[in-house]
Amino acid sequence: MSIGHFKNWWGSGAPWIWLNAGAVSVSMLMVFGLLGLIMVRGMGHFWPSDILEISYLTDQGQLRFIGEQTDSESITARRYEESGMGKAPQDQLLVTRSLIKTGNRKITGRDFVWLDDHKISRIHRPENLIVMERYEWGNFYGYLKQVKQQGKLVAEGDDAWAELQQRVDRVSHLHDKISRLEKHDIGSINYRLEQLRLEKRGLELDGDDTPENLADIATKRKLLQDEYAVLRDQLRAYQKQIARDSAVFEIMDGRDVELSLATAVAVLKPNQLSVISKTLTYLHNFWMFLTADPREANTEGGVFPAIFGTVMMVLVMSVLVTPMGVIAAVYLREYAKQGPLIRLIRIAVNNLAGVPSIVYGVFGLGFFVYFIGGNLDRLFFPEALPAPTFGTPGLLWASLTLALLTLPVVIVSTEEGLARIPNQFRDGSLALGASKFETIRNIILPMASPAIMTGMILAIARAAGEVAPLMLVGVVKLAPTLPLDGNFPFLHLERKFMHLGFHIYDVGFQSPNVEAARPLVYATSFLLVIVIIALNISAILLRNRLRERYKSFDN
Repeated sequence: MSIGHFKNWWGSGAPWIWLNAGAVSVSMLMVFGLLGLIMVRGMGHFWPSDILEISYLTDQGQLRFIGEQTDSESITARRYEESGMGKAPQDQLLVTRSLIKTGNRKITGRDFVWLDDHKISRIHRPENLIVMERYEWGNFYGYLKQVKQQGKLVAEGDDAWAELQQRVDRVSHLHDKISRLEKHDIGSINYRLEQLRLEKRGLELDGDDTPENLADIATKRKLLQDEYAVLRDQLRAYQKQIARDSAVFEIMDGRDVELSLATAVAVLKPNQLSVISKTLTYLHNFWMFLTADPREANTEGGVFPAIFGTVMMVLVMSVLVTPMGVIAAVYLREYAKQGPLIRLIRIAVNNLAGVPSIVYGVFGLGFFVYFIGGNLDRLFFPEALPAPTFGTPGLLWASLTLALLTLPVVIVSTEEGLARIPNQFRDGSLALGASKFETIRNIILPMASPAIMTGMILAIARAAGEVAPLMLVGVVKLAPTLPLDGNFPFLHLERKFMHLGFHIYDVGFQSPNVEAARPLVYATSFLLVIVIIALNISAILLRNRLRERYKSFDN
């Protein structure tokens, strides 16, 4: 290429086009690479890995370890020796270590151990090794020897495995019944008893606590207490049934340990499973992750309350922010007289988009929670005081705070959509006798609806991933009940809720068991991305339908 051709090519702007395309390509590769890493690390957690029996050489002799290999790392021999791990093998620059999940935390005090590969003399995969997932104390690994009922031997040897599976399934069904009793039936009675207490307190404050009114409340309370007594006896019967079975296992140090099956979630022999069986188990584990409640300080179990809280908060936020943003944009573009004041307001709106989110959290805590919520409690819920109803962080205040956070995005996007609509439509509507309000409602807003939806999409994308302000205005580590249930008024905006973003922070940085929590951090992060994408796709599809409907106006 001659110098003249090079100058012409450079002056045409083609290099900048290629540079921009390259930058976009690199950015896309980085984004998809990060998502791929999160997906592999997180989704691999649900695959039923083989259980290893490892013979390990130490200065005290040979030890046996039983568990799953979850990670490995290679470090330099010098660093290995300086950290006090031992003496590195001669002529070996790198030392490889494997992280083994040995479980049995209640017995051994820890459920992860690092083993040096050069000290491993043998790795075996016995088919009769069992992993038991439990509601507490993590996984248990060992060899099944006996199954007992109320201390009496029921099965041992080869017959014990089938008996163990049946009894664990029975325990699982009993846990489901107990959960339904506690959350729905007993929870509903407790809610109604609390409403009666508040009703009685309200009568006392209003001076209407006549004998007739108090007797009516006492009668209702007696009926609920009788109903509660029946359910309590039923609950105790389930708890007694669930505690009857136990099993004896041989653990890795050779001891026999008897465990109650009351805490068992599932039992498995992964070394016997085929690829198809492992795939079905993988899908079951992932489904339980999506639909179950968290346990073990959020390091085990599922994330359904966090998924529900995230989606509910985003929906409430969208309902709040869209009307506010559209009204503000319509006023600024259609009604306000353009001048220095309006330009200053637009500058302020644009600057609000750059305010750190934690500042919105502090504002929401002070204004929404303490000021508005506290006054609402004094005006409408005096019978509940000093316990706050709305004067405490909750779903409504979190949604309002994020609505303010994303309001500038909706205003700017809506204003741009309004500015693109030709004035001929306004003038034609007014010439036909329509008022300005009718013109905006029937002509302008429908044509600007794709831009409004674009603003809502951007608002959802930002709000769904925010964590800092939510820590001040409503999100909690573990919420006992969902904001939506069968008790009137069904949607309880005053309740605290769980959120996927905060769940990731809590599991990743506040967990007492970092190694156990790490896979769930990846899995929950990937799930949060999927939830955000799903919300955005829903809004994009709606926007495209609106754009298709009104595309003739753009011609």
